[in-house]
Amino acid sequence: MEVVVGRVAKAHGITGELAVDVRTDSPEQRFAVGAAVTTRLRDGSTRELTVAAARQHSGRLLVRFEQVLTRDVAETLRGALLLADTGDLPPTDDPDEFYDHQLEGLRAELEDGTVVGKVLEVVHSPGGELLSLDRDGEAVLVPFVRAIVPVVDIDGGKVVLDPPEGLLDGKYE
Repeated sequence: MEVVVGRVAKAHGITGELAVDVRTDSPEQRFAVGAAVTTRLRDGSTRELTVAAARQHSGRLLVRFEQVLTRDVAETLRGALLLADTGDLPPTDDPDEFYDHQLEGLRAELEDGTVVGKVLEVVHSPGGELLSLDRDGEAVLVPFVRAIVPVVDIDGGKVVLDPPEGLLDGKYE
């Protein structure tokens, strides 16, 4: 299984460097010199790239790949997702830390066992992480905090929710 570790925001400079929005907790490992990443282009095609250099710049990571030598080639990668194999991910030592792919697809239920939906994705926002749930065909965002999501049971295939009144039905009183 592959997980998204970054997204190409834009080309940077004239030598093929790319500005990347990082979506991994271990960019130093994922974007180390010599590391291979799979890119999924906007048209759905994929290609392997090898990291030649990486450095921090203005809240993004600037990455140069061995196969991308010009700005023109870099421009073709705008919007591409950078993927890594989940088998290469280090285990988390903290029982309260989870990889996004571990949460996606889990059943979301209330403390009494009532199923309310399924986790579609983890949304990383400036205010914190949110779980996007599919609830009867509609996406509902739930803050991913212990007060609202007290139980994450990866092996049991579920997250247990204790939402404040109105959170799941969009009514805020």
